[in-house]
Amino acid sequence: MKSLKRDSVLLLILMLGIFSNVQAQETVELSSPDQRTKVTVTIDDAIQYTVEFQGEQILSPSELSLNVRDVGVLGQNPDLVKQNRTSVDTILQPVVQRKSNQIIDKHNELRLDFAGDYSVIFRAYNDGIAYRFLADLPEEEVIVNGEQLEFNFSGNHEIYFPEEESFMTHQERSYLNLKLNEISSDRFSSIPALVDIDGGPKVLISEADLQDYPGYYLQGTGSTTFTGIFPHVATEEKLEGDRNLHVTDRADYIAETSGSRSFPWRMMVIAENDGDLITNQMVYKLAEPNRIEDPSWINTGKVAWDWWNANNVYGVDFDAGVNTETYKYYIDFASELGLDYIILDEGWYELGDLSSVSEGMDIEELVAYGDSKGVDIILWVVWKTLEDQWDYAFNQFDEWDVKGIKVDFMQRDDQWMVNWYWDVAQEAAQRELLVDFHGSYKPTGLSRTYPNVITREDVKGMEHNKWSEDITPEHNLILPFIRMAVGAMDYTPGAMINATSENFRDVFTKPMSMGTRAHELAKYVVYESPLQMLCDSPSHYYEQKNHTLNYLSDVPVTWDETRVLEAELANYVLLARRKGDTWYLAAMTDGDSRTLTTDLSFLEDGDYAVEIFKDGINADRYASDYSYTTQRVSRETQLDIEMVSGGGWVGVIRPE
Repeated sequence: MKSLKRDSVLLLILMLGIFSNVQAQETVELSSPDQRTKVTVTIDDAIQYTVEFQGEQILSPSELSLNVRDVGVLGQNPDLVKQNRTSVDTILQPVVQRKSNQIIDKHNELRLDFAGDYSVIFRAYNDGIAYRFLADLPEEEVIVNGEQLEFNFSGNHEIYFPEEESFMTHQERSYLNLKLNEISSDRFSSIPALVDIDGGPKVLISEADLQDYPGYYLQGTGSTTFTGIFPHVATEEKLEGDRNLHVTDRADYIAETSGSRSFPWRMMVIAENDGDLITNQMVYKLAEPNRIEDPSWINTGKVAWDWWNANNVYGVDFDAGVNTETYKYYIDFASELGLDYIILDEGWYELGDLSSVSEGMDIEELVAYGDSKGVDIILWVVWKTLEDQWDYAFNQFDEWDVKGIKVDFMQRDDQWMVNWYWDVAQEAAQRELLVDFHGSYKPTGLSRTYPNVITREDVKGMEHNKWSEDITPEHNLILPFIRMAVGAMDYTPGAMINATSENFRDVFTKPMSMGTRAHELAKYVVYESPLQMLCDSPSHYYEQKNHTLNYLSDVPVTWDETRVLEAELANYVLLARRKGDTWYLAAMTDGDSRTLTTDLSFLEDGDYAVEIFKDGINADRYASDYSYTTQRVSRETQLDIEMVSGGGWVGVIRPE
């Protein structure tokens, strides 16, 4: 009898404990303004969130936490003390336009405050969701041991996975198309990465407002779950040459930072249609606003670039190379086309010492000559040399009156290097210098906070044609949907030697592109970069006579409006961009020939003239063959856009 009573008491205690836990669990929901996306946050012994789109779960319960040394794990056994909801519906005016001159920022926000002086903020947009930690700890400085980032997808979907080999990376990768469970725990990728939900939307994973903290990477688990991993703080380094600073030992933590701060946004773009990825601007909306008090000096433009074409100029009366006469030739070309800049790339200084200008180069003479022609100069520099000669270098750039710097080969995004980007952006802004980051990590919104950071690389772009066959038309049709969805990309288009996939060869000193001439011209409309390169030799451009040169001279680098008319990831794109009253309509295709039909209903009433650049009748065998025609059109006109394998099409539509 006593045993029976004791068992009953134990059963009652167990039931009460279960009941108590159930009672303690809290569930909070947040929906997007259009109600199609819902985030459900569950607070129990941990914080988990799920994501639904149009009633279908795309992300199963996924846990988040932040491990702070000597404080504890923020998110473990959370005690919710307050919640607050806000809604925002406003229009942002970007200092430097990319996709549009206005950005609609419409979202619902949920702030959850927990005992222990921390909060988690969730945002739901019509085109995605994001969350971040906030801390208001009494400690002035804290050490972050690690962060739990989890993406637990509800099915074994496909992913476009830019796989990495180490944390020492330019993040210039091809996108492997894999099933989620094919990626084991010893494999990881940089971001953005794209998950293709079977029967559902595309989900792009990235981050925004990355400050004083390392970037993260996606690690597989051999299942449908991905976790975030971070480069830890470097404690020992070894320099190789003038640029490759290898980390040889790391601490057991990822950041040492302020105890009162907001942490980076973890974001997911949710795109029902593939074209929505191209027009998405979540990274910009999540970034810190502009810090430059008067940014009126920031000038976008096109650039005549030397390095890709190996200074292969001809028909001249001087020895071509890294010398003053060659760059005067580039300046003359830029002036004739109305280009804004030329870049002096590797070779203008003796590597490792910015105080030693190479023999045959006179920077002051070139700047003065450029001034007389209305062309400004941007200087390439290795990041480590700039760091080592910081004050001298920036003072010298001031004295020379150059207008920008192209900073290269950082190849890291641990906390120190992320902070270094911000230091460069701030110092350059004070000197009224543009910045183009190469050998860099992905955009996370720095260009909103410091709009002088005009563009960046982090893309497997045109330069790879010099040593590989990786830049296929299909690769070119992946970039707008993934890499370009998070910010401007310095792909460096403009090849005038064009080849079919069968005829393409990688020749370092005489490079070409894979795809047709019209495919190449279309990149200037499809690819976004407010500092856009003309990568080929001025001598090649001069051979193109009137129409191509006029197009390259006129095509804008920023846009008032962007509309994606038809698009399919990795296969094709057709979009329209407007600058003022002129529309640029452009299409690109992968390895398949195809015909797209579109109307022009986006035009206002009235008559228009269109200039058309399209694949020539023999472009399928001689890729440089293109046709130029003109015709009258109106908003009722239908156009048949025919493209060969690796082909393209451009229409420039102006009111009559």
